[in-house]
Amino acid sequence: MNNIKLANLLSLETIEEGLYRGESWDLGFRALFGGQVLGQALSAAQESLDDERVAHSFHSYFLLPGDATKPVVYDVEKVRDGRSFSTRRVKAIQNGNVIFYMTASFQIPQDGLEHQQADMPDVPPPEQVQPDIKFYDDILDTMSERMKKSLSYHRPVDIRTVQDINPLKPSKQPARRFIWMKAEEVLGASVNLNQSALAYASDYHFLATSLQPHGLSLMNRDLRIATIDHAMWFHHPFRFDDWLLYCTESPFSGGSRGLVRGQFFDRSGRLVASTMQEGLMRI
Repeated sequence: MNNIKLANLLSLETIEEGLYRGESWDLGFRALFGGQVLGQALSAAQESLDDERVAHSFHSYFLLPGDATKPVVYDVEKVRDGRSFSTRRVKAIQNGNVIFYMTASFQIPQDGLEHQQADMPDVPPPEQVQPDIKFYDDILDTMSERMKKSLSYHRPVDIRTVQDINPLKPSKQPARRFIWMKAEEVLGASVNLNQSALAYASDYHFLATSLQPHGLSLMNRDLRIATIDHAMWFHHPFRFDDWLLYCTESPFSGGSRGLVRGQFFDRSGRLVASTMQEGLMRI
């Protein structure tokens, strides 16, 4: 399992122009990990553009649960190519059904007015934070063979939650979480690959932030949780093979839904990306 790489997951097979196929990873969830579809859909949209234009935002809806044992087909529609901006619409398809829609916008990089009114929180550096995966490695003997295999697919991204959060014994906490994360492999300078990789990782622990005030975790068997929609904005180029701090918070939950928003900072405190998501949370 040491050859499992995020870049391989995001490298799609071209079926024909505008049609691509991506393999699936089984992360041990009830359905296909939403981050996989986000990253692969963005990668599919990138394939239809020249290298000059890069994504600045996407908005997406999850329509049906995906099957982690089957590949996903991505159908890319060229909506518009303007002088500065391009728009693409992507359908993710499994078993003949559309499970996901994304609309992504791309822009030729340009200079303009710039400000940042977002401060990076003062948290311990990643070197002083324990990797999340260690919690599961320590209880490996209690896991089924399927879960042990699934754990391998979590290793391509090093995720380190700053707060002490025990998924087996959740306690009520403020709806805020700070997470250091980076890819374990060298991704290089490709803006497209780094954006797709961050889109993949942006779904980790995101909606779970909305569970914290209720003292619940994703391991609660009575809980049904699923992403409804997910949006992302890219502000500056970044390297996801270096540490980024993901600051997530949930300003609201109700009506069996939770709302979360997030900010990615690089180690210098520069805001490189922002996220929003709403998801189903039902007991």
